[in-house]
Amino acid sequence: MAILEVNNLKKIYTTRFGGNKVQALSDVTFDVEEGEYVAIMGESGSGKTTLLNILAALDRPTSGTVYLEGKNLVAVPESKMAEFRRRHLGFVFQEFNLLDTFSLQDNIFLPLVLAGKPFHEMQKRLVPIAKSLGISDILQKYPYEVSGGQKQRAAVARAIITNPKLILADEPTGALDSRASDELLRLFEAIHKSGQTILMVTHSIKAASTASRVLFIKDGEVYHQMYRGDLTSEEMYQKISDTLTMLTTGGERS
Repeated sequence: MAILEVNNLKKIYTTRFGGNKVQALSDVTFDVEEGEYVAIMGESGSGKTTLLNILAALDRPTSGTVYLEGKNLVAVPESKMAEFRRRHLGFVFQEFNLLDTFSLQDNIFLPLVLAGKPFHEMQKRLVPIAKSLGISDILQKYPYEVSGGQKQRAAVARAIITNPKLILADEPTGALDSRASDELLRLFEAIHKSGQTILMVTHSIKAASTASRVLFIKDGEVYHQMYRGDLTSEEMYQKISDTLTMLTTGGERS
């Protein structure tokens, strides 16, 4: 069953004085099945960020539709959008987006606080998540007191504590060293195996090679897609690398 349905998305930006128009997305169509782990790749300027912003309901398309569990995101009123995002979407950002004046625990609790959840329920949800992510002993620390990898683990906890239908990850390993990146990718794989649906935008071949499917965006369209199947991570890495080479050298679509 498709949890996310993207149909004929087009996005055209008009410059400040209306003199020029830039087409960021020209015709993007794809589905994401419930429990799937999908990576989106493409060169800078290919439309990845624009696509993610539309899927996150942070931007609206010029035309086309996005359905999340049958609900048309484009039709959600602006006044209801923040609540919709809190209830249905979890976010993991490259720069963590943690508040330095809040402890890690309070950062993780924030979406539940905004949703009006009682403290005892927040604590009940946090305990198993913090244990699984290995951050139980640092919850009272502040972001500036912990490592990048620990910040990102807290950000992942914040994303999943609301039990979202879909996690959107924007370059989640981009600000991490190789060791912390590997740890985060192992966490993503574990979260995915628990049944969580994940859509990740990344430049990292290593990150993408952990996904069950990779979509390649070029010139505002889905140019190619690749399923993991029975491939090992090493085999997936090589196939992704070959496809990116084809994209940059102008090879034929397959």
